[in-house]
Amino acid sequence: MTIFHGFNTTASALTAQRLRMDVVASNMANVDTTRGKYVNGEWQPYQRKMVVMQPNENRFSSHLSKAMGRTEHAGNGVKVSRIVADETPFKLVYQPDHPDANELGYVRLPNVDPLKEMIDMMSATRSYEANVTTLNATKNMLMKALEIGKG
Repeated sequence: MTIFHGFNTTASALTAQRLRMDVVASNMANVDTTRGKYVNGEWQPYQRKMVVMQPNENRFSSHLSKAMGRTEHAGNGVKVSRIVADETPFKLVYQPDHPDANELGYVRLPNVDPLKEMIDMMSATRSYEANVTTLNATKNMLMKALEIGKG
């Protein structure tokens, strides 16, 4: 049962990190999008998105552990609780010929910093790779246990 719990925990982390990579890719794709959302009669630049994660609570297993007198609780993985907009102000760039320039010639650009996005992508990729390694190790332990059971 514990090995299957490990599979579920790792699978939840893989799913969360994959979504995180998708959100970062969306941010990078919209780094220059000046018309992201139409609000109150005017276009707003694309607003950077961020993934918020939280522990995946399995109430049944925590109640079962308490009922059995166990004090330690195994993790239940992670889940994405929501995707939020970054409230960092938009960048102002002087481009008087741009169609979205204001009367002073400034254009509001998205609050996406490509350097931050690359760091987030590297972090999500490393976390994803670590979870793949964990999944493979768990699978190998299960296979060895089956081999021992045969012999």
